[in-house]
Amino acid sequence: MTGRRLGDERGSVVAEFAVALPAVVLVLTVGIGALAAGARHVRLQDAVADAARLSARGESSQRVHDAVGAAVPGAVVDIAPRGDLVCVTASAAAVLGLRVTAVGCALAGGL
Repeated sequence: MTGRRLGDERGSVVAEFAVALPAVVLVLTVGIGALAAGARHVRLQDAVADAARLSARGESSQRVHDAVGAAVPGAVVDIAPRGDLVCVTASAAAVLGLRVTAVGCALAGGL
């Protein structure tokens, strides 16, 4: 028979793991959320740049909104002239309650 000895550490690994697991899960969740938000921002920035070129060529505002909406569903789009430029600003919800925003401008009348 084995009796309990003073200073026996059996079970301490399980206890330490139980304490550390929520922290590891939290770090992984925040990291994955940040990557997802970054990816959504890149898609939004690319869509806004394309939409600015469409608007600068004279496409309808509906076509510009559709171009951004196809790349990033749920994006809110604003088209505004700024001197010789046409700028498109869009924002969309990302994970963890964040909102990403992108701005793209193109020379009006450009190709």
